[in-house]
Amino acid sequence: MANTVKRNYKGEYKNYQSSTKQKKRRASRNTARNRMVAAGKAKKGDGKDVAHKNGNPNDNRKSNLKIVSAAKNRSFRRTSTARKVNKKS
Repeated sequence: MANTVKRNYKGEYKNYQSSTKQKKRRASRNTARNRMVAAGKAKKGDGKDVAHKNGNPNDNRKSNLKIVSAAKNRSFRRTSTARKVNKKS
């Protein structure tokens, strides 16, 4: 019988999502989304993601952003540390 451990979601949030580094990355991703909406390339609730071509959420140059389906943006193979195997697409 497998020994299941209950996840501590509050602890995970406290240690990861609320860290300064993650807050800055999230703010940068939100900025990218807002820029694409302002440019008319994305709409609220369209089900699309703003993808960073080089995988860096802090690089919000126009040439580095593109609109793709959520499924495509989240389907990259990952390494054991959850990084993208092939960052260029």
